[in-house]
Amino acid sequence: MSNQPSDPLAGVDALLAAVEAGHVLPAPAERVRLREAAGLTQAAVAQALGVRIASIQAWEEGRAEPKPERLPAYRRLLEGLAHRHPAPAPYRPHTPPPTGTLHPPAAPTRTLPATEPAVPDPAPAPTPTPPSAPGRPGARRASTPRNPARKAAAPAFDPRFPNGPLAVLDGDGSAYGAEGIVLDCSATTIVELVEWTLEESGLGAPKLHRYGKDSDPLIVLTAAAAVKLGLPESLEDRRGLRLAEDHPVVKQVLKAKWRLTQRGFGPWARIYRKVQGRDRQCVQLAILPWDALDSRSWPGVSEAEMAPADIARVLGVYAQRVLTPRGGTAVNGLELMTALRPPTKPVRDEETGNWVSGHNAGSLGTEPVAPAPPEARPEHPVVVETGWTGGFVNEEAYQWVRDIDLLTGQEAALPYAVGLDLNTAFLAASARLVVGLSEPEHFVRPRFYPKVPGSWLADLSHVELDPRLPSPFTPTGERPTGPAWYQTYTVAYAQELGHDVEILEAYLRRETGAYLDPWHDRLKTAYVDTLADLGVTKDLTDAEFLAAMEVHKRADPALAAVLAAIKGTIKGGIGKLFERPQGKGYRDGEEWPAMKRPTWAPWIRNAVISKARVNMHRKLSTMAELTGMYPLAVLSDCVVYPSPSTSPLDFLPYAETGRPIPGTFRLGPTPGLAKLEGVQPMTWAVDLMEQGYNPARHIKGDGHDAVFDDGE
Repeated sequence: MSNQPSDPLAGVDALLAAVEAGHVLPAPAERVRLREAAGLTQAAVAQALGVRIASIQAWEEGRAEPKPERLPAYRRLLEGLAHRHPAPAPYRPHTPPPTGTLHPPAAPTRTLPATEPAVPDPAPAPTPTPPSAPGRPGARRASTPRNPARKAAAPAFDPRFPNGPLAVLDGDGSAYGAEGIVLDCSATTIVELVEWTLEESGLGAPKLHRYGKDSDPLIVLTAAAAVKLGLPESLEDRRGLRLAEDHPVVKQVLKAKWRLTQRGFGPWARIYRKVQGRDRQCVQLAILPWDALDSRSWPGVSEAEMAPADIARVLGVYAQRVLTPRGGTAVNGLELMTALRPPTKPVRDEETGNWVSGHNAGSLGTEPVAPAPPEARPEHPVVVETGWTGGFVNEEAYQWVRDIDLLTGQEAALPYAVGLDLNTAFLAASARLVVGLSEPEHFVRPRFYPKVPGSWLADLSHVELDPRLPSPFTPTGERPTGPAWYQTYTVAYAQELGHDVEILEAYLRRETGAYLDPWHDRLKTAYVDTLADLGVTKDLTDAEFLAAMEVHKRADPALAAVLAAIKGTIKGGIGKLFERPQGKGYRDGEEWPAMKRPTWAPWIRNAVISKARVNMHRKLSTMAELTGMYPLAVLSDCVVYPSPSTSPLDFLPYAETGRPIPGTFRLGPTPGLAKLEGVQPMTWAVDLMEQGYNPARHIKGDGHDAVFDDGE
């Protein structure tokens, strides 16, 4: 029998009622299209709706529908996205443009000239002038974007910031936006530029977290623009990297009731006024002739190598995938942590009933937390004031070379030394990493708990390991000689290897959490998507992956620069957690600026590096067990093996099915997997080892440094 309703009219009425009540959602494929068009991840949608990622996956695959309590919110999201990202119009033949006029834009704009011959896509009939971006008044796109990022979906449109997060200002008043637009800026002074940016430009970016703050608009000044606005072509103060306080531009800014941060007017100048109501009045400047974009973190991104429009494109993709730059990549790494884990949130005062600022659980709060004495260094006030002499945690990345006497003749006879590098090893280590978030507490002879983050004093000198592998307990790879301070992951690994561990002292924290999780997730997505735009995707075979990595930087120099900046953000952000004092005038025991911020947290850096080093040792051990191969040297996340050929495919272990064996070095584009770092003759590596040098540092050749060049 048929399943048709007995009364078709009643069935139609019920369906119409369901549609009117909002109980019918778009098709699953349309749900996916809308989310991807807005540049949203499934994790972001899940967080906004208060559900698990698996629920979003089920809704988008059509395996399930939202429960009644989630349905209105999900429907509202989809309707909002559909309004901002309507479905592509079907192809229609070209017709003559209609006559008429358009309303003038909010800010004067021009269309960027195409840098390559335009190949028009099928589109609706054109209007009299180049079309504005949907919903973005005054923002006219270039007719052909130059090598657009394939996976860079446009973020959800915010009417407050119709023209994107930033612009690159040239000397003729052209302000090149991140999405191929050009704004006309008539400012002739820094004060006028600030006011134009806030009042007319339509620049900025929405917050990354519901309790966070919107990103301030960024204006990048070319050399010609800087001179036009009264700035010198170069900074005379190369140590302080700022204009003198009596410089006319600084006086002009202060006279107009604007302020500068403690960094002063330097390569990354931030000009602001006190918050009025809920709006922040702040503009971030980046001055290219003052080396705002470091060549190591932003290779090729300079006026000598890129046009202003291309610089805007590079910075725009980075802003979309990471955040709007606020300084060097290390600064951005730290700022991203705070943007994703805001220190405060609104809470209701029980006495007055008013909403006030309160602590946001899982964040580092608004005040710095003093480290435990062993987590600091000799210059820190907590060490100087207490007279601490009990030693310090020394969790650093590997710098190890195998004893040349342990090199066998069979190994030395192999023709090549092949270097493997783990992709963003620190980022991989930060995933699901539980760290301390509160004040440290001191314990004497406590029991060891492998899931409690902290610093532990233990003697691991009795642990016997193969001397052809580095010790997992020290950065040098040498066996410990007595009691020392270790982070939790290091001590837990000793237990994992089957050794008893007696704890003499410990500094532990009661409040804990996976502080770096959202930071990890956002940067992992940025890294993987940018590699994919460069042709290195997750579906490649190992041979195809190696071939793609050989040429990926040449596929698109602009996106290659974005990739380098993402890697610099990862490494620099972790390093900034333990920034030490700088300057010749510093004296031990004095406070320094970095330690006064809540994100100065050396114990978190210790945890990341400890886990990364343990992860490396696990892979080295598994490789030795499965293949009998031992490394020649390790430097941070780079390891060098003797090899019968120039390809790692000839010595990495694979199952009979051809799939790589878990637990070893596996090739691939995601964090924690490996790529080819370099190949050199085996005689070259042996010669360096005999001289006491580390082959892993120079395996790339041509003067490259395996750690510093990749920024990982």
